[in-house]
Amino acid sequence: MRKMYSSVAPLMAAIIWGFAFVAQSVGTEYVGAFTFQSTRSFLGAATLIPVILITDRRKRRIGTAVPVSAADKKHLLIGGVVCGIVLTVASLFQQVGIAYTTVGKSGFITSMYLVLVPILGIFLHKRVPIKIWGCVTVAAVGLYYLSISDSFLLSRGDTLTIICAFCFALHILCVDHFVAGADGVKISFIQLFVSGVISGILMLIFDHPTMASIGAAMIPILYAGILSSGVGYTLQIVGQKYSTPTAAALLMSLESVFSVAGGILLLSQVPTLREFFGCALIFVAVIFAQLPVLGGKRQSTKTDPS
Repeated sequence: MRKMYSSVAPLMAAIIWGFAFVAQSVGTEYVGAFTFQSTRSFLGAATLIPVILITDRRKRRIGTAVPVSAADKKHLLIGGVVCGIVLTVASLFQQVGIAYTTVGKSGFITSMYLVLVPILGIFLHKRVPIKIWGCVTVAAVGLYYLSISDSFLLSRGDTLTIICAFCFALHILCVDHFVAGADGVKISFIQLFVSGVISGILMLIFDHPTMASIGAAMIPILYAGILSSGVGYTLQIVGQKYSTPTAAALLMSLESVFSVAGGILLLSQVPTLREFFGCALIFVAVIFAQLPVLGGKRQSTKTDPS
């Protein structure tokens, strides 16, 4: 049973996250980026409430509950708020960018955050293995074939998604910093709630949504909020509990592949041969980049980039 959880749970998370790019793309047809991000974040936070309650109750029942000090609560709150702010910026760049590109390209460009994390680690005085520089080079070539036109220009959507990938990489570093000694699910709840509040304020200022427009986008919002943010995160936690971080991360990296599948099956967005080649190069770079990064100490969490 544990072996099944270790493979099925991360794979299901990858499928959910991959098809979430379709939900985000469809959602842009009805509501603005701030509206979509706010509503999906609040839904995702609400979905995690029963997970937190059930987990805490189980810990109390089996006697593994640990008293939480005031300092720990402060650390959890600050971590959730900081991660929530960075997550909001990353998600909004992604949500705006996906309106100007295909879901497949968005999925693969976003996945480059796994290559960028160790590069940004330079600013934290961390050594970057030679293998990572090779992966960055391969990913850059893949990005060229995926997004650069004959006039050597990036589209607006691809440019915004590249910025999104950098922001998600920064978000991973923030999570790694604050998750030590804290509950990963509770940090996720706080960051989603913070993202919902910030995006909600921007929604009221810029989007001015109507109940009719939100109702029209309800299915994409429900998918992105409940399934992508709530169920997907829980599946990831279950998968990593019974698996190694490397194996779980490799399976969850398939979300970029499923984003292409979703674009083809549901939106008829068929990549060109050149774009397929670019996707393949980025995918190879992402897979190899994770091996030295995740192969050491156990990583507590991986953030949902969709």
